[in-house]
Amino acid sequence: MSAIPLESGVESHAGADRGRAPASGTAEHRTDASPAAPLAPLAPRARLLPALAAVYRAQLSRARVARIPLLFVATFQSIGIMILMRGVVDGGSEARAVVAGSSVLVVAFVALNLLAQYFGQLRAGGGLDHYATLPVPPASVVLGTAGAYASFTVPGTAVTAVFGCVLFGLPMAHLWVLAAVIPLAGAALAGLGAALGLLAPRQELATLFGQLGMSAALLLGVLPAGRMPGPIAYARDLLPSTYGVEAFARSFDARPDWGVVGLDLAVCAAVGAVSLAVAAWAYRRAAVR
Repeated sequence: MSAIPLESGVESHAGADRGRAPASGTAEHRTDASPAAPLAPLAPRARLLPALAAVYRAQLSRARVARIPLLFVATFQSIGIMILMRGVVDGGSEARAVVAGSSVLVVAFVALNLLAQYFGQLRAGGGLDHYATLPVPPASVVLGTAGAYASFTVPGTAVTAVFGCVLFGLPMAHLWVLAAVIPLAGAALAGLGAALGLLAPRQELATLFGQLGMSAALLLGVLPAGRMPGPIAYARDLLPSTYGVEAFARSFDARPDWGVVGLDLAVCAAVGAVSLAVAAWAYRRAAVR
């Protein structure tokens, strides 16, 4: 066996490499020839008001299709409660409280109960991921959805108020106050419902919280405040819809004190702003998880 010197083997390989032509189209030549194209700029995020209007229209259309039977249930429930209370309450301030509380109860059923269930289902099913990919502010999703659910209650609340006035013989001259009560109480209750649905760790708990909130609106809003024990009366003051109920009940007076009515509506608006802010924070918290 003959041994081949190492130097001669290296020289033969080097000669072969010098004799081989560089291959055209290598990675190095392709990189030099075609530089990477710059990335296209992302579209700017939508502003708050246009995004809010788009979410509001979409959610209102969805609610019209999916929630109409539940609106009938909420309306008939409030009318049934007034018929039941008619055998206990004859008139006066207690009748005004029953009619006002039953009317706002329609708002509580939809804006609080159903919205808590909707956001709980949305979070459990991964629907928040869809909204998180859209170039819209988080506040527009909460505000648009809450506004749509609150607006959806207008027919049922008006029907309940008119029926209650006929049932208890109350004047209808100031039913226009509902134009302020519905959006303000609806914003307060919808913000609370959205926060409960988004902060609940499970969908079942969101449904439970929504039902408990509606039950609180029923017991603390419909029953006359003068017949409640002291601790329960204090709990009534913590309910967001209480001030809307008080403002609507005062409008049935022969000469309403509009200053007090305006103060109740202002408190309701402040509570609504706080509850919607909490709901927007809860949405951002749930969307990043």
